[in-house]
Amino acid sequence: MSKKRNDEAEMGFLEHLEELRWRIIYSLIGVVVGTIVAWIFIDFLINEILLLPARNANIHLQNLKPFGQLFLYLEVAIIVGFVLSLPNFFYQLWKFIAPALKENEKHYITGIVAFTTVCFVIGIIFGYYVMVPITFKFAAKFGTTAIENNFAINEYFSIVISILLGAGVVFELPMLSFFLSKLGILTPRLMSKYRRHSIVVIMILAAVLTPGTDPVAQVLLAIPLVLLYEISILVSKFSQKKVEKDEEN
Repeated sequence: MSKKRNDEAEMGFLEHLEELRWRIIYSLIGVVVGTIVAWIFIDFLINEILLLPARNANIHLQNLKPFGQLFLYLEVAIIVGFVLSLPNFFYQLWKFIAPALKENEKHYITGIVAFTTVCFVIGIIFGYYVMVPITFKFAAKFGTTAIENNFAINEYFSIVISILLGAGVVFELPMLSFFLSKLGILTPRLMSKYRRHSIVVIMILAAVLTPGTDPVAQVLLAIPLVLLYEISILVSKFSQKKVEKDEEN
């Protein structure tokens, strides 16, 4: 009898591994398709989007490696392909988690996938139009005029991509709040109690992310972060109410 139960448990574990394997494969297929689409428009992405902040900041870029531009183009195509495939990635992630969800929670998968994707995209847009220009405006003006600022192209793109992806992750704060509230780790009362402390931390974070710039730029960066925190409190309240309602039922 005990052996039979162990076989069933082992089969369940192997089935989960198989399910995870296929979800990873589907996610990778999405990245490949996104990368192909990005490669078709690679010249537009490089020249008209990613190099625009450098032109606006009057920054001179140099390629210092043989085949540097080729590898750079491939890197950009893969990263953009990943961003384009985000809806598929989040969908596969939620489908893998779905068996552990309650029946009424499974109906929200599409909405959660859409909300998670929108948050990430908004973060990228914010990073591109606010954080990237501020960063390179400071980098271009800092230092002595006796030294000419010529940036290596790979370093430039590394900074741009890091900022964009980092901003996308930061804008997932409401979704993180939803998860932690569902687990009972985070409550809206706790977040409201430490609101003032959080605003101070956000202002310090804005100052660190915009070194040497004017206070207006720091406030411009802090405002969306404060709004994200307030949205996270609302999301936490919604999540807690759902948990309490499910417990009553």
